[in-house]
Amino acid sequence: MKKGADSPPAPLRRDWTAQNQAYLSCELERLRILLQRSSAQGHNAGGEAPAPLSAPASFPAGLGRPPALVTLCETFGLSAFERDIVLLCAGVEMEAGLARACAAAQNDPQMLNPTFSLALAALPEAHWSALLPTSPLRDWQLIQMGEGRTLTLCPLRLDERILHYLAGLQYPDSRLAGHLAWEAVRAALIPAHQEISERIASAWMRSSADTSLPLLQLIGGDAAERQAIASAVCARLGLQLAVLPLRAMPAAPAEGETLRRLWEREAVLSGAALLLDAEDDGDDARAKEAALERLAQQIQGLVFVSTRERRAFARRPSLNFEIGSPGAEAQAVLWRQALHPLPPILAARIAPLAAQFRMGALAIESAAAQVRSLGCAEEDLPQALWDVCRAHARPRLEALAQPVHMTASWEDLVLPKPQEQTLHEIAAHVRQRHQVYTQWGFCEQGARGSGITALFAGGSGTGKTLAAEVLAGELRLDLFRIDLSSVVSKYIGETEKNLRKLFDAAEESGAVLLFDEADALFGKRSEVKDSHDRYANIEVSYLLQRMEAYSGLAILTTNLKNGMDTAFLRRLRFVVPFPFPDAAQRAVIWQRIFPAGVPTQNLDCDKLARLNIAGGSIRNIAMNAAFLAADAAQAVQMRHLLQAARSEYAKLEKPLTDSEIAGWLTA
Repeated sequence: MKKGADSPPAPLRRDWTAQNQAYLSCELERLRILLQRSSAQGHNAGGEAPAPLSAPASFPAGLGRPPALVTLCETFGLSAFERDIVLLCAGVEMEAGLARACAAAQNDPQMLNPTFSLALAALPEAHWSALLPTSPLRDWQLIQMGEGRTLTLCPLRLDERILHYLAGLQYPDSRLAGHLAWEAVRAALIPAHQEISERIASAWMRSSADTSLPLLQLIGGDAAERQAIASAVCARLGLQLAVLPLRAMPAAPAEGETLRRLWEREAVLSGAALLLDAEDDGDDARAKEAALERLAQQIQGLVFVSTRERRAFARRPSLNFEIGSPGAEAQAVLWRQALHPLPPILAARIAPLAAQFRMGALAIESAAAQVRSLGCAEEDLPQALWDVCRAHARPRLEALAQPVHMTASWEDLVLPKPQEQTLHEIAAHVRQRHQVYTQWGFCEQGARGSGITALFAGGSGTGKTLAAEVLAGELRLDLFRIDLSSVVSKYIGETEKNLRKLFDAAEESGAVLLFDEADALFGKRSEVKDSHDRYANIEVSYLLQRMEAYSGLAILTTNLKNGMDTAFLRRLRFVVPFPFPDAAQRAVIWQRIFPAGVPTQNLDCDKLARLNIAGGSIRNIAMNAAFLAADAAQAVQMRHLLQAARSEYAKLEKPLTDSEIAGWLTA
């Protein structure tokens, strides 16, 4: 089977179509005469002599490519007899006169479709091997056989895709529509990716059609970047690109084989390459893995495998290309191209933007177009662009973690000065990461990565989550809480897979990740007694590695710092203790706890500060008291707070002492 021919240049397309139709008409006329002769010989030789055969049809040179019938025969290796069978089946669909000639030659007015019996009798150079299931006609499903009394009397029909092709129309097989998506969008490539695409194209052009062609594995990076590289390769080779995602791959072997044959035929008819997208988060992804491996090793032609991690294919060689995500400098170049002409106000903002958000060329082009469509004033452009980038990866991350709505500010956070200063240092590390690591070269001195990790340790309600909200708000980044119960799996390897998906999604948005109650995962490493203990320790090590490599801020919270392994603590950039608030700090919390719109009356924050509780419980009491006051149509008073305090203490299962509430209800 030969590779598909290139399409003719656009100016020649109309002339080629007209000449192709004329060529086809001449060939059909030749078949009509052959059928007429066969019919005359079958009835009586004494009648009127049949028309003589016309000279073979010719096709003008210089139209870019030969007629579709000639290309079809060369592509699938059809003999002259098989060629005429295809032509005969096409003719009965295109010309009513030829259909009537078939019926007359078969002495049955209802038999408009040809049969093998008719072909063997009427067409020259007939051979029985054309009937075999392994013949090109049947193996490539060029013709379809209906029901008949015998094999040679089965009516023959030309496959619809082949019929359109002979007419000069490129219409992809409708049976592939539910599986494939034709890629038309091509984004600009960074130089490193452009170089990879050129290497792939050169390797393919050096490959021989007589040998088993290698798979082209595009490994790592972002799925959109891998697809853009494959698209660039196809553009250079003059091919189209179709994408087959793992979720659309049939799991049943028989269905997979049908898909394979249909695609291989489509590839040569359309001049196309296939991208097997091996990433899928669906529940049936495991079942599709075997189908992917089977299809990748059997399918012919130019085949890409887009995968996050390298795959081994036992029965087919592969050329592997590592696709790194564009770094900050490369992204900055893409941003300047996408925003050209670059407004002066954005000139100094591009580098921090590229350092914070990891986006490919297509995503950058989309974000730039979205900002332009907002039509905002020039002074608002930096913030608008930042917010568009924040929103870019939010949907992907929302499927894996819980977004936290942020309303807290520094004034809401009541902590000792050392802890507050440490939080400001964390914010500075995130803001200046690009300058210190990249521009000043600190990233070249360490091998651990540029991730910023922090542990917030303290009792429940001491402000750990509130501090994470404040940091995310200060940095104008999204905050996502990670539910460890949905990440950790009892199946070996699944926890790492879940963490990889989580961090890969987070990398694009640079979001702040909050691992709440992390002591459940980061406890003292157990003695390795069996494989489960060993893999549990591997999971923790993998998480720490990803946190260290994460380009954003990852925060762990724990109520039990002493329960964590000291080896893990050494790998964290910051450890911030959140102490239980003293009376003075509790008084400040009470002073700030009620929003400005809440009516209050005769509240004594010093007396309220005698309640020996953390900030989280203070907020619960304040909110409960507000509901009680609102229901009574009154301002919030000490008696409402007393009732709310009793409820909160009962929930905490601790006694409310007389010394804590002494003097609350005195005049």
